[in-house]
Amino acid sequence: MKEEELVSLTEQYVRQTLEGEGSGHDWWHIHRVRNMALHISGVEHADSLIVELAALLHDIADHKFHDGDEEIGTETARKWLVKIGASDSIITQITTIIKEVSFKGAGVATPMSSLEGKIVQDADRLDAIGAIGIARAFAYGGHKNRLLYDPSIPPEMHDSFDTYKKSTAPTINHFYEKLLLLKDRMNTKTGKKLAEERHQFMLAYLDRFMNEWDGNK
Repeated sequence: MKEEELVSLTEQYVRQTLEGEGSGHDWWHIHRVRNMALHISGVEHADSLIVELAALLHDIADHKFHDGDEEIGTETARKWLVKIGASDSIITQITTIIKEVSFKGAGVATPMSSLEGKIVQDADRLDAIGAIGIARAFAYGGHKNRLLYDPSIPPEMHDSFDTYKKSTAPTINHFYEKLLLLKDRMNTKTGKKLAEERHQFMLAYLDRFMNEWDGNK
């Protein structure tokens, strides 16, 4: 099958699967990550086919919505790629990226084993910070019935993926437990540059949030 067909069929499949999802992990998240990943790929001279397919499939079955199952994303992507006739090499590269890409806790290293993986991880993390990232954080918190903020519950720097997955902390804690850490975990020069402004926007937002919290400012 031609590369264009692999991408077109995969785009249709992902869009049909995730369109209308309300937690911030919907088709438009995938759309933004794909576009950002392709932009970074062009600068970094990576394999654009692998980057695009991995970006499209990186959240096809997120563990957060499947009882913490860490394998379902890679397995779902693998089955799809086999179905449409992708080569063994493409399947291995894509499933490896999906397995490695997720943030797994403040104290857990998540290195990517390929340039293409580093690019997809950067693009995914850029969509988790800045204005879009703030909106997505609260969308997910509402989806999980989490508090906005509780000053009596301090942020926790999770030292394992298991403890990170089990967290039910307020959404504001998520900024300190993950989102504010992402700027320094970018892999590419382009990702690092783009992350800086989005990071500053989040800091400004948190300052404003805390100033308004007690209802007297």
